Amino acid sequence: MIQMVLDEASETMSEAVTHARREFSTVRTGRASSSLVEKIMVQAYGVDMRIQELASFSIPEARQLLVTPHDPANVPAIEKAIMVADLGLTPGNDGRSIRLSFPELTAERRQDLVRMVNGMAEDARNRMRGLRRHARKDLDDLEGSVSEDDIKWASSQLDELIHGFESEIDKARSAKEDELLEV
Repeated sequence: MIQMVLDEASETMSEAVTHARREFSTVRTGRASSSLVEKIMVQAYGVDMRIQELASFSIPEARQLLVTPHDPANVPAIEKAIMVADLGLTPGNDGRSIRLSFPELTAERRQDLVRMVNGMAEDARNRMRGLRRHARKDLDDLEGSVSEDDIKWASSQLDELIHGFESEIDKARSAKEDELLEV
């Protein structure tokens, strides 16, 4: 039973790290990246759909993203959704595709983005702590059916798990910070 609790905690913590990395990838770095717009919802065919379901992406230049809808009739809807998303990008429309030019980031904006990434990392660490609390509660519920020494051992294993996953979040945060501050 103890191993099941530890395995479940490890799995959910791993998912939290993956989620944090995904969140970090949505922060703009001055280079073109489709991850900034892939999840934007667009009203198309009478339903809300993600841009990634409606279009393909290419990067013709380092700081330009080309969004090409599968159906050219969706160009205005995609353009509107990008404007509403308030990414700081102005879409250019040629009737068949949308060009997004990424301006050079100012030093002040880079620092703002670093603060945002640090906030995301702290949120991820807080999620980890919540997962640890939940796993500790599960271990405490096992009291009586397993020895107290086994529960103490499992708690120490849980602490090692969280420290390992928190260091992964810190590595990802540090890599994103370096990417943001790179001129």
